Amino acid sequence: MKSLLATNKYFWKYKWLVFGGGLFIFFSNYFSVYPAQSLRDAIDAVVEYVSNEQTDNLIYIKLLWFTGMIIGFSLLRGIFMFLMRQTLIVMSRRIENDMKNEIFHHYQRLSASFYKKNNTGDLMNRISEDVSRVRMYTGPALMYALNTLFTFILIIGAMFKVNATLTWYVIIPLPLLSVLMYFVNDIINRKSEAIQEQLSNLTSFVQESISGIRLVKSFAREPAMRSKMEDQIMDYRKKQLSLAKTDALYFPVNLFLIGMSTLITIYIGGVQYISGKGSLGNIAEFVFYVNMLTWPVSSLGWVTAIIQRASASQKRINEFLDTSSEIEYKPGNDFIFKKEILLEDVSFIYPDSGIIALKNINLKLQKGKVIGVTGATGSGKTSLAQLLLRIYNTTSGSIMADGVGIEKYNLQQYRRQFGYVSQDVFLFSEQIKNNIAFADEAHIGIERIEESAKKAAVYENIMEFEEQFETMIGERGITLSGGQKQRISIARALAKDPSILVFDDCLSAVDAITEKEILGELKKVIHDKTALIISHRVSSVQLADEIIVLHHGEIVERGTHEELLNNGGYYADISQRQQQEDF
Repeated sequence: MKSLLATNKYFWKYKWLVFGGGLFIFFSNYFSVYPAQSLRDAIDAVVEYVSNEQTDNLIYIKLLWFTGMIIGFSLLRGIFMFLMRQTLIVMSRRIENDMKNEIFHHYQRLSASFYKKNNTGDLMNRISEDVSRVRMYTGPALMYALNTLFTFILIIGAMFKVNATLTWYVIIPLPLLSVLMYFVNDIINRKSEAIQEQLSNLTSFVQESISGIRLVKSFAREPAMRSKMEDQIMDYRKKQLSLAKTDALYFPVNLFLIGMSTLITIYIGGVQYISGKGSLGNIAEFVFYVNMLTWPVSSLGWVTAIIQRASASQKRINEFLDTSSEIEYKPGNDFIFKKEILLEDVSFIYPDSGIIALKNINLKLQKGKVIGVTGATGSGKTSLAQLLLRIYNTTSGSIMADGVGIEKYNLQQYRRQFGYVSQDVFLFSEQIKNNIAFADEAHIGIERIEESAKKAAVYENIMEFEEQFETMIGERGITLSGGQKQRISIARALAKDPSILVFDDCLSAVDAITEKEILGELKKVIHDKTALIISHRVSSVQLADEIIVLHHGEIVERGTHEELLNNGGYYADISQRQQQEDF
């Protein structure tokens, strides 16, 4: 139960629903006691009538009265049971909604390194399957646990009031049931945790298989993937069957012990009746009570299983909720870019792998200027862009924006000043227009969307589609070519109209002619903006006011395109080789 303490805040939030539900449970059980008493009085009245050989018709009136009492109390009980479910089950759905929002919100705030360590399938499973299991604890388990508590208090109290000796005999099997629950709980908990872990593995495998379906087909690996899937499912099935066997053993034993209480009631009650210490009505009343206890006692095993599974799931949820982000979202200064962003002796080592990405970088990004960054693969170009957007914090050195460390600015407001186009293009399964207007769908109109598409040299391609800008894009843009995806991502950044544009090798999937067309449009766009153009192609950075050349995370050259060519160094060598390749 320790893991489930995290749900107490939701119970406190909906405390009036918990109180109301508890009240409805009490009254539903309160009115369940009276039918048994009416049954006792009816049977005793019939026995007395037969024993005294009476001939009046009062017995029929009494029987009608007792029947009416049973129906009336049963109706009241049903009404309160309806209100009980409407209160507590609805509350559990609200808690489920709150939990999913909390987890998703936390996911959004976690840093990039977190997503390198955890796979998507596991993240999805915790916000879906795990939350659903916790909901069963906050709703049905709570409801039946309270129902069992009130049932025991009211019915056992009524039984002691009527016949204390018979009550003691009836409840003899119940301690045995408690002992059984004690030993079964630990088994259910361990097996539930194993099932949830395997379900996460299964979900991750399916998600990766579907995302990489083109790769699977191109390598003709369908049989191998199917075989791996079967192994995953068989492992999951094995764990589920193991838990089912535990449940299957528990419930028959549970019902057997309840049946023993019924037999004891009939035997001891019969002995007392023969000796003149009880009545037949008492026996019927106690049998009625025992049957009323059957479901609450039987449900203890079901509730226990729910609680154990919920505990295992909440433990997995807590692991992520307790994970703190390296990049904190906290109140800070508003950022409006006015002058420059300055990198001073910046070094960066990836925290998850220990790879040294950048060493002692000094760079000034002035307002209205264009900086080009080039270098071979793995030279640290993308790492530089991610530090600038504060996707990661620097390992050493500082990044100052208008004289203030970027960590002192409100993070979201700081990032809103940037238009970022990554080399790993991601598009949502949405209409093209919504993908382009992603930065602010409420305020970016169709005219701005079309204008951005033209600047990104993708307008003509979009107009060739049957539904044009309303064309639905498949998952991760699968229905588009690589060049179309990159150009739509460029249009998305331009539509935002940011203060600073960061292009991270975003022209790698377009041909030389299209690249020239896009760069020509970008010249018009960035003449009054600040831009950082990152590319392994010299042709993409040659329009920059200053070009820096990275090699193994260090700046080895800097200057204009002409200056670097004249120096005859690393940059000139790259330029010459690329020209030969293009030729």
